[in-house]
Amino acid sequence: MKAEKTLLIESLLKRVNSSPFMFVVDYTGLTVSKFAELRKRLSESGSEIHVFKNNLVKKAAERAGYPNDIGDHLTGQTAVVTGAKDVCAAAKVMKNFAAEFEKPQIKAGILDGRMLDAGAIKALADLPSKDVLRATLLGVLLAPASKLARLLNEPAASLARVLKAKSEQGV
Repeated sequence: MKAEKTLLIESLLKRVNSSPFMFVVDYTGLTVSKFAELRKRLSESGSEIHVFKNNLVKKAAERAGYPNDIGDHLTGQTAVVTGAKDVCAAAKVMKNFAAEFEKPQIKAGILDGRMLDAGAIKALADLPSKDVLRATLLGVLLAPASKLARLLNEPAASLARVLKAKSEQGV
């Protein structure tokens, strides 16, 4: 039995260390079909949800160097959400699923080694995706350059308009 627990802790520790985030959720009352649907939606966003015994999650969190506060949220029927991709996408899936089915309830989470409460995770869900943020940043960075190009072209364009108007007048 001890070897099995060690293997489970190692498996969870591997997941936790390869993920920049971990959410702890209470899935009490969630049917098997709804849990499977949640698992499917999370996999589409590059995340996974797994159920482990709470004491195994505590041990893996300790070994990963996570804050001890996470242990306070490991009570009842809890599942762990991890992923290698976008934390906002996983938070968005969790928030939308909870809004749709009223379950599971987000308890807490860890992002880059820092503790997050349920409100912070919901705030992450409201952020735009990485692609949208990148496009916005690119637009902000390119705006001064395009404005400068228009400004430099304006004197020549003004001269061309004046010459065209004069030629149309026949002068």
